[in-house]
Amino acid sequence: MPALLKRTPFWAQILGGLVLGVVLGLIARNGDVNWLTETLTRIGNIFVQLLKLAVPPLVFTAVLVSVVNLRNVTNAARLALRTLMWFCITSLIAVSIGLLLGLITKPGDGVHLKAAALPDELHKGSWVDFLTGIIPTNVVDAFSEPNVLQIVFLAVVVGAACLSVGEKAEPLIDLSKVVLEVVQKALWWVIRLAPLGTLGLIGKSVATYGWDLLRPLGTFTVDVYVGCALVMFVVYPLLLALVGKVNPLNFFRGAWPAIELAFVSRSSVGTMPVTQRVTERLGVPRDYTSFAVPFGATTKMDGCAAVYPALAAIFVSEVYHVHLGIGDYLLIAFVSVIGSAATAGLTGAIVMLTLTLSTVGLPLEGVGLLLAIDPILDMMRTATNVAGQIVTPVLVASREKILDLDAFNNPRDLEDDDERPADADAAAGDRELAGV
Repeated sequence: MPALLKRTPFWAQILGGLVLGVVLGLIARNGDVNWLTETLTRIGNIFVQLLKLAVPPLVFTAVLVSVVNLRNVTNAARLALRTLMWFCITSLIAVSIGLLLGLITKPGDGVHLKAAALPDELHKGSWVDFLTGIIPTNVVDAFSEPNVLQIVFLAVVVGAACLSVGEKAEPLIDLSKVVLEVVQKALWWVIRLAPLGTLGLIGKSVATYGWDLLRPLGTFTVDVYVGCALVMFVVYPLLLALVGKVNPLNFFRGAWPAIELAFVSRSSVGTMPVTQRVTERLGVPRDYTSFAVPFGATTKMDGCAAVYPALAAIFVSEVYHVHLGIGDYLLIAFVSVIGSAATAGLTGAIVMLTLTLSTVGLPLEGVGLLLAIDPILDMMRTATNVAGQIVTPVLVASREKILDLDAFNNPRDLEDDDERPADADAAAGDRELAGV
């Protein structure tokens, strides 16, 4: 059995957990099998608890390391600032599309689940309360509650202090990198349990609510694909044409190999070698590309960190019958724009979803529910991520007059490159990652 699981792609394992969870849930519901319902509930709850356990150290170390890494781009301060600005602008547009789609389609409407443990007081109140609430009164409380935005605040401050102190802070920086790597490994072990978590959470929900839960998941899936398609095929072309003054069709001709590979591999970081190569082929200078693409591969995620968490927050709020006000929607947008640093090097969608739900006080059980359909969603999300990671350097290079227009208008195919074996190696690595 272990050998069979090892040969089975991870997406297939999660899909198997989903199907088995639905079957067991229907058996428990129609046969009134109480012990089965309780078992499914316990499995799902353990998975959620493990997920919650990883959140504080994960967010703190990821943001701290991301802040410290800014020292590596000091010589490109102007380009770095403009790149970051366009990252934020496109993320804001993407999260707005996600929120708008969610409010129009209401993907979770009609199903009201009961969370295992909703917070006693959801985050409500004025923006003054929100801004003052970012600053913790007690470091221990920020991590023990946990308050994710307070953890982000602490990480940014500590990271900036490390940069200011300089060489003396290297031991702390090295320790943070080691802790981040350890937490990532531990989180991956938790994610490997996602098929069991999916089985428990979906099974318990179907046992309690029947087929009513499955229709909203279908609506949510369509919403994510439509939202990502609007960003990739409407927003990006408009920005390229109006801001970059270049032909969007030529962009897609050059960028398509990376977008296609991202869709199949479901890994922005794994696709990065191909992303960097096609960005250079589109006329972006290599020196700038070598900064912008790796930076974007870990922080520029319009699919995973903008469209998806915005829709997911609305879905979870409707499913668990939690009211969100205008302040909460603005907070979701704010978190989506600034929170991508917490996705560095990992399964960004899960981290961003956890960050978003925690920030607006929504139950993390929603993460487990959406993991059931995550492989289907992740293909389109990752393709959108990678497209955005190529669009931004092209926009900045064009605005800075450093874009090679001849190369952009006549992009070469990857097959014409003498470095094709490197592409083959990258694709093989991505296939291995997609089928862990």
